[in-house]
Amino acid sequence: MRASVLIDGGHLRVLSRKAGFSCDPEFIEAVAHGRVAPDEELLRILYYDCAPFVGTVKLPVSGNHKEFTASDAWLRRLATKDQFAVRRGVLKFRGFKPRHIPIAPQELTDDDFKPDFEQKGVDMRIGLDIANYAATRSVDRIVLVTGDTNCLPAMKHARINGLQIVLVSFPDQRIAEELLWHSDFQRRVAWPVR
Repeated sequence: MRASVLIDGGHLRVLSRKAGFSCDPEFIEAVAHGRVAPDEELLRILYYDCAPFVGTVKLPVSGNHKEFTASDAWLRRLATKDQFAVRRGVLKFRGFKPRHIPIAPQELTDDDFKPDFEQKGVDMRIGLDIANYAATRSVDRIVLVTGDTNCLPAMKHARINGLQIVLVSFPDQRIAEELLWHSDFQRRVAWPVR
């Protein structure tokens, strides 16, 4: 049975950090290959994520400028791994939000706020790739690592067109019930040993 593994990078990063793992390219590769069952022939691993935000913004209290600098070298390194394709969304800066709510009645400083970022385009790319697999029938099964219910229409479309959807879950992860309703199997897996 031919299969592709699709990984929502933001979702994987949140879960792996909670479990005490660093989400570097080697860890992502181990996670991806560890999700493939013995009866599955791996076609490709599609990894969806955004490069870190780079830019200068105004701090909310002082009005001073803060520069965000980061590298996307880890995404480029991941894209060179065998059977991997990296699909990039864009990380947008949406302003600052309070670190603690309610806000204490005191004089605020820039440290009382944290930057607020939003991923754009990742869900759309996942949905398009699922729809493409359904149209081309180049795989029989999609192994999906996500917690995002925005994927539901694409999952339904794939199943209507005869593909199987395997939803991956990790230890101590709570899965949205709707994702389980629209998948064929739930694959409970352990974290890779490092």
